[in-house]
Parts: sequence; structure tokens; C-alpha cells
Amino acid sequence: MSNETKRDVFEEVWNRLAGYQVFFNGWPRETLDDYKKRYDSALPDDLPVIPEAVSEWIEECKHNNTTLADTLCMEMRPESVRNWMAFKDGDIANDFDMVGYRRKQNLMANAWLLGVWRVEETGEIVKLEA
Repeated sequence: MSNETKRDVFEEVWNRLAGYQVFFNGWPRETLDDYKKRYDSALPDDLPVIPEAVSEWIEECKHNNTTLADTLCMEMRPESVRNWMAFKDGDIANDFDMVGYRRKQNLMANAWLLGVWRVEETGEIVKLEA
């Protein structure tokens, strides 16, 4: 695995193509500049994917200025969020899943910090206002 980011690769290709002057397969350079701007403002490819109930919980907590720690741990979490985090497949009939719990805490924290995620059931992208 490389320490190179997608952005590093894009910049290298961009700089190489820039040396070929005005047109690339019939595209004027200005068009490529527009694509570069779109790339700069695009969302990451690997957005966190979380259930709708978790999405709504994060939105509510952000709106109420609840801390991330409280969002992840407080007993006021909706039952659906607690079950999703603690039990395999969100089913209380399954035993507590410590590995899954930690993974889901990390997933929620990632969504919280990015301020953007994909809703599992609908595919909708939720982007919180800054």
C-alpha cells in the first residue's frame, strides 16, 4: 500500500497532461480546469454508510450540540441505535458483539467528523450544514 493519495495521483496526471498544450482529444484546456474544480469539491469515495435511525440520531445530536462522546455512549440513544451498535445484525437475541460495537462506534464517529454519510436503506447522501 502506498502513502500516495488519490489527489497526489490526480495532480501528477494533471501536470503531465498540462504539458501537452491546448487540446486533449478535442477538449479545450478550460474544460479540464472545470473537471479539476469539480474533483476538488467532490465528496470522498468511501463515505460512511449508516442506517437511517443512526443518521437521524447524529443529526439530532448535532442540532442539540451534543458531544460526540455523549452521542456514542449516552443512555438516551434510541433503542434502535443501541441495538444496531451492540448486537450482531441489530438483533437483541444475539449476544453482545464487542468487535462490532467498536467498529460501529468508529463508523459513527467518522460520519460525525466528516459531516457527511450515505444512508444504508435509501442510498441518500446526508450532508450536515457547517
